[in-house]
Amino acid sequence: MDPIRIDDPQDPRVSAYLDIRERDLAGRQGRFVAEGKVVLDVLLSTGRFKAESVLVLENRLAGLGEILRKAPVDLPVYVTAGEIMDRIAGFHMHRGILAIGRKATVQPAEALLGALSARALIVVLVGIANHDNIGSVFRNAAAFGADAVFLDATCCDPLYRKAIRVSVGAALKVPFASFADTVGFIAALDRQGFDQFALSPRGQAEIRDAKRAERLALYLGTEGEGLPESLLARLRTIRIDMAEGFDSLNVAAASAIALHHFSTSKR
Repeated sequence: MDPIRIDDPQDPRVSAYLDIRERDLAGRQGRFVAEGKVVLDVLLSTGRFKAESVLVLENRLAGLGEILRKAPVDLPVYVTAGEIMDRIAGFHMHRGILAIGRKATVQPAEALLGALSARALIVVLVGIANHDNIGSVFRNAAAFGADAVFLDATCCDPLYRKAIRVSVGAALKVPFASFADTVGFIAALDRQGFDQFALSPRGQAEIRDAKRAERLALYLGTEGEGLPESLLARLRTIRIDMAEGFDSLNVAAASAIALHHFSTSKR
């Protein structure tokens, strides 16, 4: 592919990149921004989402040859100087590598459940509205081989730019779906043969004593409030024991410990 030079920040060909932070809040009508070399590599390698274009600082282009060879030959690759890119983005883009991706058609949660294998480990997120935490949980899910992530309607978008960046591209790799009715989702998991554990500082069993079933769903809630009491009352609860006087971890750290335990444990 031949890079396309951009010298005008108002060039309509790069309009999707204008004022990135403001449009993070306003929404992009079915598009998302991938930022950085590693994330671009995941976007072009996995094929789960379609890339519409790439915008690169001129001094970063030479280092992207191997990655860009994974892209369709007709993918527009725009190249510009640092001052122009900053004016396009609305702030200093020190990474200098951006791409616009197209969100896929929303997959129903039950459809994703039905596509999972006989042995599956899934993460269920409830009430997590912090993009750093969403990104970190997706990163941990990818690192420890979780098969999918499911999010309730109160969770934030895993394809928000910051969530993708914090996940190091895992949000573009790990399959995910949303559900609106938590009670109905629990029932759907029961029908699919999943054991269901809810992680809580007040959990009945210590995580080291919890055994992995063939199909396991691990529930994680927001920091501070944790999972709703109504949900905890319906599920088996587990805890991560800590030193005296300290009772909880950041949800990202807790997810890493729990996923490591269940990804390596035997029945």
